Amino acid sequence: MHILLLGSGGREHALAWKIAASPLVTKLWCAPGNAGIAREAECVPLDIADHEAVIAFCKANAVEFVVVGPETPLAAGIVDDLGRAGIKAFGPSKMAAQLEGSKGFTKDLCAEFGIPTAAYRRFDNEAGALAYVRAQGAPIVIKADGLAAGKGVVVAKTLREAEDAVAMMFAGHFGAAGAEVVIEEFLAGREVSFFALCDGETALPLASAQDHKRVFDHDQGPNTGGMGAYSPTPFVTSEIHDQIMLRIISPTVAGMKARGAPFRGVLYAGVMLTEQGPKLFEYNVRFGDPECQVLMLRMMSDIVPAFLAACDGELKHFNLRWYPEAAITVVMAAKGYPGDYRKGSRIEGLDDAAKIDGVEIFHAGTLAKDGAILANGGRVLNVCALGKTVTEAQARAYASIDRINWPDGFCRRDIAWQAVEQERG
Repeated sequence: MHILLLGSGGREHALAWKIAASPLVTKLWCAPGNAGIAREAECVPLDIADHEAVIAFCKANAVEFVVVGPETPLAAGIVDDLGRAGIKAFGPSKMAAQLEGSKGFTKDLCAEFGIPTAAYRRFDNEAGALAYVRAQGAPIVIKADGLAAGKGVVVAKTLREAEDAVAMMFAGHFGAAGAEVVIEEFLAGREVSFFALCDGETALPLASAQDHKRVFDHDQGPNTGGMGAYSPTPFVTSEIHDQIMLRIISPTVAGMKARGAPFRGVLYAGVMLTEQGPKLFEYNVRFGDPECQVLMLRMMSDIVPAFLAACDGELKHFNLRWYPEAAITVVMAAKGYPGDYRKGSRIEGLDDAAKIDGVEIFHAGTLAKDGAILANGGRVLNVCALGKTVTEAQARAYASIDRINWPDGFCRRDIAWQAVEQERG
């Protein structure tokens, strides 16, 4: 098959690595890609926001299948446009992508179909939102309704923080994404990431994973797009797994079908394990980044037939196999992230770092120039490792990081600490 992958981050490098391993693939392109993806696929300088350009490339190169990595083109309807052009694509329609594109849409779906989630209200004006916040008190969660690159959520611990968050969003800090605001009850508990492949009717659960959103060790500092992840998480027991499928994933798939927007693609549920049981706090309509990286390392099955089955409504006949080993990924970011950071710093030692047993390094924001690898983003590298235990995988990942010479970069040194503590007993 001729396959085109859209995106340029660490998630897309992991997907490219996995797709390229499929015997079904005769040619793989990635648009626009990065320096690491270039080892797995031919990178092409397409603007993936230009749907007509993507379609023209597909037709000129006899592309049979498109895999969409990031959420922005999904929310913009690229799967619909490709479908109208006769090109099969993995990912949800524009209507179905509202599960990520609008926090309010998802909360209303939960209310309609009895999916457990935090109590909430929607606001399109600052005065109403401030009055509600003051009546509810803190802690409380303030969310920009639309896509804000993973940064549109404020968990306010004090009333002042909540008021500032409301003012910031209605002042246009997140542009159109903050024109409407969702204010939610704060959920106490343990956060896990739960993924399922969906074909509009059937949901096939993937391996469990857990990410780390805060930028610094011990979960300090501002939220980020994710500073690391590991799989499996010991906190998703078989009982909790079944509860998430029964109470959250299956009703969502049925609800979206009932609304005339069947969900096909990968459904990523952010779930809080509360004293009352698992509750949904957000949906994403694509693989998590960096959770995708650990899932691809652990997936034994060929991913291409799985993606095709999701598109064709054939997941009820499908199964996935997983390696028993644990996987971890540690994000190396440019100093200053998630705030201002500098691009163009040189990264050395990657080949030596990759020699450690079980290690795979996925590039997230890199550029190849004059034979050197340069940082070209906030989250720049994903240093991943497999191990018989999470503890072993963690040791391998940090041993690899210690071989990378990048003075302008940093990482958390405690990724997977909860699972390591549990393994130590």
